[in-house]
Amino acid sequence: MDVRESTFFNHSEETYNRSQLEEIQQLRLRKTIRHTQAHSPYFAKRYRDAGIDASTFKGLEDLELLPLMSKNDFRDQYPEGMSCVDRRRIIEMHMSSGTSGTPIVMLYTQHDLDQWAECMARCYVMAGLKATDVVQITPGFGLFNGGFGCYHGARKAGMFIVPAGPGNTERQVRLARDMRSTGLVAVVSYGARIMDVMEKLGETLPDLKVGIFGAETFTSEMKARLRDGLGIDPYDVYGMTETGGIGTLGQDCQYHNGIHVWEDQYIVEVIDPTTLKRVPEGEVGELVVTSINREAVPVIRFRTGDLTRIISSDCCECGRTHVRLEAIRGRIDDMLIIKGVNFFPSQVEQALLKIKGVLPNYRMIINEVDGVKNLRVEVEAVEGVTGYMVEKQLKETLGFSPDGDVYAPGTLPPQEGKAKRVFYQRDGVAIK
Repeated sequence: MDVRESTFFNHSEETYNRSQLEEIQQLRLRKTIRHTQAHSPYFAKRYRDAGIDASTFKGLEDLELLPLMSKNDFRDQYPEGMSCVDRRRIIEMHMSSGTSGTPIVMLYTQHDLDQWAECMARCYVMAGLKATDVVQITPGFGLFNGGFGCYHGARKAGMFIVPAGPGNTERQVRLARDMRSTGLVAVVSYGARIMDVMEKLGETLPDLKVGIFGAETFTSEMKARLRDGLGIDPYDVYGMTETGGIGTLGQDCQYHNGIHVWEDQYIVEVIDPTTLKRVPEGEVGELVVTSINREAVPVIRFRTGDLTRIISSDCCECGRTHVRLEAIRGRIDDMLIIKGVNFFPSQVEQALLKIKGVLPNYRMIINEVDGVKNLRVEVEAVEGVTGYMVEKQLKETLGFSPDGDVYAPGTLPPQEGKAKRVFYQRDGVAIK
């Protein structure tokens, strides 16, 4: 047996050659189009309006003929208008927070839960965890999909589960110590919060070896901080409510050279967000996803809003053949424009964490005065780090000089869950 096989949950399917993957995609894509047309008035109308008939749909070569979807489609069809199965077959649901409007609902049949568990189990094992490991799950067990997705996958992989849920970080640290947790799953910014509390308590977690982080942009600088601060190997897991939840799309392997997408479950494209045409492999664009093995609510050419590029479709050093994506750079709708400069919040994080002594807790305040937007970056740092140092590094990265304010460790509001980094003001008064 290849020694690498110990990091495979499903070795045969994770190492399909390219022709096998394409054959599976062809069969499952055609089946999905037939299924959605036959069982969903919503999809049937979309295909009819686009001049597509499932009976003559050819598969991959016709993929670009299918209309694109977005979050607005989910919101317009709230709560169950996109369902493709009889309601009696639905056994679970999850949804987004709905902070930007009507929430997005995802429905699950037993088949869909099994598919989700399979994808997340692959992620766990790819990170080096196995049935004898103890995984501590910090995302919430509720309407948000994170906690349950981690749970379904860990059960599938046969691991010892510590279902901690979010918050109460001192208890998280003690649980990890007392239960000898070897794996941790968390939102990226919460990993940094755990690291801060460990330092405050003077605790170490010698059993912890793997951290799986998602839900937020994961910069290389933050990975390095978590690797050093928690003494772990950090992994970037990928998935979203619309694709079925955490881990459904994939994760990076031990070589950390891109996120492996489970291509037997999803087809990915990268498009120009303006022209909506595919870009050449290696070029940055918006990720578009089509699910080909889900029943209740498949997504067909779903615009994720995430910016990335295809690194390679060749076999990876780890032995997996599934396409690799660059870590998500940011979201199209997260782009900020200050003083004529376009940038993403992740670029601010990258700049800050290059400064020795700067801590991961920071926030950006955008204040609009007489129609002019100004940026102030507030960050926690150890003694010796100055606002001038912050402003200088930000100018080198962004091309203009935001104001930089430095705070003592622990004085900015802590981030217990998914971090909110950008806050807006008008004439110094907070606005939503």
